[in-house]
Amino acid sequence: MSVWLPSAPCTPGRCVEPVRAAAAVPRAVLRLTAVAVLVLAGIALSPLGGRIPAEWVRRWCRAIVRAAGVRVRVTGAAAPAGGLLLVANHVSWLDIPLLTAVRPARMLAKSEIRQWPVAGPLAARGGVLFIERDRIRALPETVARIAGALREGAAVAAFPEGSTWCGRAHGRFRRAVFQAALDAGVPVQPVGLRYRQADGGPGTAAAFVGEDTLLASLWRVARTRGLIAEVEVRPPIPPGTHSDRRTLARAAQSAAPEPAWTHEVLVTA
Repeated sequence: MSVWLPSAPCTPGRCVEPVRAAAAVPRAVLRLTAVAVLVLAGIALSPLGGRIPAEWVRRWCRAIVRAAGVRVRVTGAAAPAGGLLLVANHVSWLDIPLLTAVRPARMLAKSEIRQWPVAGPLAARGGVLFIERDRIRALPETVARIAGALREGAAVAAFPEGSTWCGRAHGRFRRAVFQAALDAGVPVQPVGLRYRQADGGPGTAAAFVGEDTLLASLWRVARTRGLIAEVEVRPPIPPGTHSDRRTLARAAQSAAPEPAWTHEVLVTA
């Protein structure tokens, strides 16, 4: 098992429900086209890097999610400025723009992405911090690089579960990334992500798990009518309140809300 990316038991066949309220095919195609246009616009502007206002980045990320036909509901206070470790549960590829909409951040990603055509160079130019998931000896160096970015005042976003889960259950937060927050002396910002159907009940249409392909997941999301993404920004955990990464990881996980399957809430348009 990898230090950074443990596996989850979720698979599309076992966990992902068929689309119950499907949008018409032409509408789904329009949604995917809109997503593609927004992504291409982001790629065109990526050379500007940090000169793009953070509020523009947040709106762009929310626009991507909405273009896919997903309504977004955000609760909680704004994330603090300065060095910050953002941590969240992991369900879908939608989690990345949703977490960035909370606060633009440098994402953690597996080192294999660096070799991908187009996506690899763009990710590197966008400040992604790559992790070698199968090399335990690389762990201290990776933690040091994350801590360095935090000390410089950047926000770093991570999914400590290390793998996507379908939303019916969740994994345990891995401890390694929390050491960087301790070393840098920065707060940890827990964020909870949930996905619901149009009727307010929990759903798995957004889940991107197991051997699911990105294209299949994109099409499923675009075909789902009334999908809702809930983003719950919890109070940050101040530096100095936990002396070791184990207790800090536990505190961050306990601060994050439970999966949607255990709660029913009123969802507004």
